[in-house]
Amino acid sequence: MMMALGMFVFSLPTLAYQELQRQTEWKHVSNARVGARDAFQYTGKGDDTITLSGWIAPELTGSLYALDALRLMADTGKSWILIQGTGRIYGAYIITSMTEGKTHLGSDGDPARVEFAITLKCTDDDVHNAINNLGNIGTLRDMLNLEGLNNNVNAVNGIGGIVSGLGNR
Repeated sequence: MMMALGMFVFSLPTLAYQELQRQTEWKHVSNARVGARDAFQYTGKGDDTITLSGWIAPELTGSLYALDALRLMADTGKSWILIQGTGRIYGAYIITSMTEGKTHLGSDGDPARVEFAITLKCTDDDVHNAINNLGNIGTLRDMLNLEGLNNNVNAVNGIGGIVSGLGNR
């Protein structure tokens, strides 16, 4: 497991990213002064954005259904806890955008290579609340089955043990 966003596990069978970029901002308000540079006052934290990008080759590794599962998660509008495979907890994040490019198309239109980028923004939601908001793991399993995304049920089951362990802390 490389990383987990809520109940979605980033890994070779699902969606392995090759690059993680993080941009953190802090807010400063400026006040104009006569004969001097503007004065700045720190007003708090700004956006904390993580972009995961990479590519998959569905015939070899990765799944197109993984991108669909992330779209379903984004459609909920919820914050999801982001945990690195090492156990590092980044916090609660929302999915703000996804891009997908398909190349090396076969005669049936299926791509041999899919490039993707997923942008996440940190919310001020408490990490413990984000864990509690994961809800019943069966809910996402049912969503995936309804959408024909059965290939990702194993990924959902895998994160269930991790989430259960975190909730007991």
